[in-house]
Amino acid sequence: MVNARTYPLWRELAMSEDLPKEALKTVIEALCTPATTPNGFDSRADRWREEALTAALPALLSRTSAKRLRGRLLMHADEKTLAALAAAGTVTAADVPAILRHRRAWAGLVSALARHPGQVEAAIALLPRLSSYEVEQVVRSWDPDHFTRTEADAPAPPVPQELFNAVLEACLTPLAAFLLHPEPEEGWEAVSDFSKDWSLDLAGHSGGWAMLARCPERWAELAAHPTLGAAVQHLLLDQAETQALEDARLRAAGADPDSEEHPADPAPVLSEALLLACLPALCLPELAELPNPQVTARRTLHHIANRVHKNPRLATLAADQLHAATDALVAHGQLLSPPEKQDGDHDFDGRVLRLAEDLALLSANPDHLAGACAQLAGLDQPAVVSPAPSRTLIRIIDNVDPDHDRPARLLERHNEHRRVQALAALAANPHTPHAAVTDVLDGLHPAELAWIAERADGPDWLLDAAASVPADEDEDDGVLRLVSDDELAKHPDPAAVLQSWLDSPATGDILSRSEIYRAVVKSRHHTPEHLLQIPADEILSRSEPEVALQILLDRCGRNTDRWAALAAAMTFEYDEEKITFGQLLDSLDRIPADAQTS
Repeated sequence: MVNARTYPLWRELAMSEDLPKEALKTVIEALCTPATTPNGFDSRADRWREEALTAALPALLSRTSAKRLRGRLLMHADEKTLAALAAAGTVTAADVPAILRHRRAWAGLVSALARHPGQVEAAIALLPRLSSYEVEQVVRSWDPDHFTRTEADAPAPPVPQELFNAVLEACLTPLAAFLLHPEPEEGWEAVSDFSKDWSLDLAGHSGGWAMLARCPERWAELAAHPTLGAAVQHLLLDQAETQALEDARLRAAGADPDSEEHPADPAPVLSEALLLACLPALCLPELAELPNPQVTARRTLHHIANRVHKNPRLATLAADQLHAATDALVAHGQLLSPPEKQDGDHDFDGRVLRLAEDLALLSANPDHLAGACAQLAGLDQPAVVSPAPSRTLIRIIDNVDPDHDRPARLLERHNEHRRVQALAALAANPHTPHAAVTDVLDGLHPAELAWIAERADGPDWLLDAAASVPADEDEDDGVLRLVSDDELAKHPDPAAVLQSWLDSPATGDILSRSEIYRAVVKSRHHTPEHLLQIPADEILSRSEPEVALQILLDRCGRNTDRWAALAAAMTFEYDEEKITFGQLLDSLDRIPADAQTS
């Protein structure tokens, strides 16, 4: 048992050039043996021992060749220290078996070993031992001093080409294997039908793209690779232009951090020849026969549309291929014959909108385009609400945005313009029957027609047709305008105005109803009858608590059971059916009023 106060001495002995070889074993044992006292392990003293060992480790390893003693030392070093020693050449490939007996391989060790030409093959042999997300880190962490290196420091040596190639192949292989045999993950059967999206797990292979981004001069060669080519083509179509845009924005932000102007889009990084080389992967043929086609076909179509958005030249270069794939996906997935909307299916409208937008971009089939128009017509009309004015809002509007309250702007503010935006995109497709579009116009909300007139970048015939839609003589602009209490006071029946707000279709829209409910609750003109119609969670958890305070005190009184029932009812789960404040109070009435407790 070594006295804890002697650890500095053992450290100096270990680092002394005069230490004889015969003393190495004793010094190593002293610094590697956990610190103890007669009462057991001494954690404080052991920290001193570890500090002394860490300081002496390079000197001890450089003088120790016996495998058992080196193994004893290596067992006590952490990953950062081992990687630094391997980069310095003190730890070598011969030490790897001893290291792996006590810890798993990590990217930093592989990088450090490969710094020495004679160990590159040994470093490559460790790649299969890394987790899939760690492999790319071998190259990324090649220069651990990148952020602290100064101009006076020597630059890091280049990554050996053999190591780079091995890491590139290791990063691309999982995606190549997935494309050969796309299979569902474990537990996939338990996932709901409209959530099964495992089939398009291409974005999960970020390591492959990170490696490709480092060697753009090899893209053409790799895209034609007999086993990795398909993976490369998918990654280039999905990532190359997006990365170029992000890089351009970062450069612009670095050049002028205070600029509010968006930088010009960079020139395409994929040449026409390279785009043509990627066409075999464009329409994701590997995923054509996946189960649950009503989901996977829809998501595949959206994935293809995103690729065309990123690489607009594909719309011309691969027009026939895109049209054929779109027709096949619509038929295979029965995308124009969707099931009825189910309760709790919050993404139903989003799926319809995405399908319409994707068909507008990709399809040349008049029947399919007309079907998309019909689906848009079946969506609920938007609910357009203009909030009650406030001093802050008025100041902002007057100074910056005089059109803040225009119907088209209100529609966009709640992101409720997407239906008419998708319709305008369909109208811009020359293969869409005009009648299919004009049939939808008659059922649009007045604010949607205003949006076409003000914001749509559509063909002239669409603008003319929207302008000619007849309006009822007594029809306003379709906006529910919430006015201030002072304005309500000028009305002969303010309570009736508040009731008209609650009766408005806008109270069925998730984006507008809270705004309406808050306006009613905060108004001094509301009555108890108004409050009874509002969801209980809006009254009890999102507004001023004093609004409901006296009502609950009167209803529950000194009845313990009623107070307990109130607490049990106030769960308000997000996805459950909302009960009104009146229904909540009615449920308390089922508790006998005379159940008094002291």
